[in-house]
Amino acid sequence: MRRALDEKIRREGKRCFAPPLRAFFVNKGFTYTETIGRRGEGRRLLEYLSRRYAHTPEPAWRDRIEGGLVLVDGRQGYSPEILCAGQIVTWSRPPWEEPAAPLVYAVLFEDEDLLAVAKPSGLPTLPGAGYLENTLLALVRQRTPGASPVHRLGRGTSGVVLFARTRAAMRAISEVWREHRVTKIYRALATGKPGLDEFVVETPIGPVPHPALGVVYAASPDGKPARSFVSVIERREESALVEVRIETGRPHQIRIHMAASGHPLVGDPLYVAGGGIREGENALPGDTGYWLHAMRLSLPHPRTGEPFAVECPPPLTLRADV
Repeated sequence: MRRALDEKIRREGKRCFAPPLRAFFVNKGFTYTETIGRRGEGRRLLEYLSRRYAHTPEPAWRDRIEGGLVLVDGRQGYSPEILCAGQIVTWSRPPWEEPAAPLVYAVLFEDEDLLAVAKPSGLPTLPGAGYLENTLLALVRQRTPGASPVHRLGRGTSGVVLFARTRAAMRAISEVWREHRVTKIYRALATGKPGLDEFVVETPIGPVPHPALGVVYAASPDGKPARSFVSVIERREESALVEVRIETGRPHQIRIHMAASGHPLVGDPLYVAGGGIREGENALPGDTGYWLHAMRLSLPHPRTGEPFAVECPPPLTLRADV
């Protein structure tokens, strides 16, 4: 995989950055900080942490608290104490072994304000779900310390990720994002053969119960508005190559909307036809296996205001007439 990507980058004149490949390795640990809000006020420390961060079981949280790894306003916390809004809770996670990830990315565009890179499928954009240093953010900051991503892609999604290199650039991009002046176009491989060449999906997206995480985002009548414009590029034997333009940026929007349309992405382990999640299984949003690629991102340049666009060619599976 790495050799093929290096060759692709060489042919297309882009720069590829690939630190030494590592599969499983032990990181340096991390200290988390949280300010207690209304959802935590009046709740016991152990109850709050074990329910809010349900991926860690209650006995493990109890061991952390009793081991002095959880602090409340700088002092050692204890399991039954009642939390108050505004308190600062910190806990230290000892070094742990991170899952493997493809530690490679390519620079698509760079100037003094922006850095656009190509993320491979399987590499998380940001820390989470056991990942801390095996992330795109950590890799990019090894080379460009001040860069901050202005959006994120799911771990299984490949393609364009845009970073701001200055605070001014981040403020300007945040403003145009709020004004819906950013266009994002994706390629995906969907199951079945949609009957229409073009259609719009407007299924609301919101949190729904999940057996392992507590909640995940999926189709929900109580969710927030979302809109995706879908164009069928090519119908194949048992699937369809589609191009999707999104106006909103809800979590996992394309995966959910294609499932809601009756055509979940090929290989999606979580979302099923209708936009709900697979029942009776513990598939997670970060699990990979689906085909989705962020192909084009366009917006006004944060310094000049002129139209700016960056593209990342899709993998062979997501190209037409291949």
